Amino acid sequence: MARMNLLQAVNNALTIAMEQDERVMVFGEDVGHFGGVFRATSHLQEKFGKPRCFNTPLTEQGIIGFANGLAAQGAVPVAEIQFGDYIFPAFDQIVNETAKFRYRSGGQFSCGTLTIRTPYGGGIAGGHYHSQSPEAFFAHCPGLKIVIPRDPYQAKGLLLASIRDDNPVLFMEPKRLYRASVADVPEDDFELPLGKADLVQEGRDITLVGWGAQVEILQKAAQMSLQDGISCEVIDLRSILPWDRLMVAESVMKTGRLLINHEAPLTGGFASEIAAAIQEQCFLYLEAPIARVCGLDTPYPLAHEKEYMPDEYKTYEAIKRTMTY
Repeated sequence: MARMNLLQAVNNALTIAMEQDERVMVFGEDVGHFGGVFRATSHLQEKFGKPRCFNTPLTEQGIIGFANGLAAQGAVPVAEIQFGDYIFPAFDQIVNETAKFRYRSGGQFSCGTLTIRTPYGGGIAGGHYHSQSPEAFFAHCPGLKIVIPRDPYQAKGLLLASIRDDNPVLFMEPKRLYRASVADVPEDDFELPLGKADLVQEGRDITLVGWGAQVEILQKAAQMSLQDGISCEVIDLRSILPWDRLMVAESVMKTGRLLINHEAPLTGGFASEIAAAIQEQCFLYLEAPIARVCGLDTPYPLAHEKEYMPDEYKTYEAIKRTMTY
């Protein structure tokens, strides 16, 4: 075991993947000698050389188009989009090429070895072009997997599994936890299953569901709720495409209540999909309407970031409302 922050865990996972498979290559804006804007790829170019860790031009559509071609020809590319907000110029490549290549070729070609890493979310005073959470845009697209870790241990195990998975994976890293989250992480190679949620803590009264940095928010709100005698079950989805509907449904059938928290805006957020699916499956078990605690339906506000964030206080108030419905 070693103490690592989330950035170090990502770097460690990339190092292991590149050591074990010479087909793995890392590229993106400033990822080479500079190590990326957050230093997630520090020293990889020194260890593996420029052919396997290199800078690209500042063109996200070009990065993913290039990555698609490499993946289709047998390489294992790990492409970095410097901020989740910058992924939109590559949207066409990801949605119409990366995700559909296997389907449209009848299985003759695939971009399944491609992993796209990108930091997402707010909490760093980055303003509206460096704070967005775009996961729901891509959750609408069959052919992709979307994975979001909550801490260094999860980041390493999930990233290694993503790189080795036979499907293209969008791996979204909560940037406000890059250096804030520190944990004991095995130094050896290990993987965590994609598409399988993690039961963070058991409870009896209400199920709280989130992913990424918001899992810590749910844990804080659950702790606050204990003063009211409310026992919260906390689930980290880890993957939102596919998402672990079975674990969430079984939990809701036990507790009778569900609250979903995500940082992205409320309207059209992935909480809507979870709420619809659980309402359909667990309707007769629900004791209250499903609650959503999400970001606001506005561009991400720099001056009012604290007001925008779905923090533990908003979550705690929503828990109390749900319990007294």
